[in-house]
Amino acid sequence: MAQTSGRRVLRAQGRRVPAALAGRQPAGTRHPLIAVAMVLPLAIVLAVVFGGWEAVLTQASSVAGLLGR
Repeated sequence: MAQTSGRRVLRAQGRRVPAALAGRQPAGTRHPLIAVAMVLPLAIVLAVVFGGWEAVLTQASSVAGLLGR
């Protein structure tokens, strides 16, 4: 049983090394501006299609309030 848990740790470490060498960041460390750039076009399209500019502005202000900005 102890050997299998050690193998899992080695396998997990082995996956991170090639990603780091290739210049990629591990999952969960995306820069917030990159995340916004990915989501913003879809949000604009949905707002135009459904005509919900007021709803988008309300949600954006709510999220900004939660983030403390």
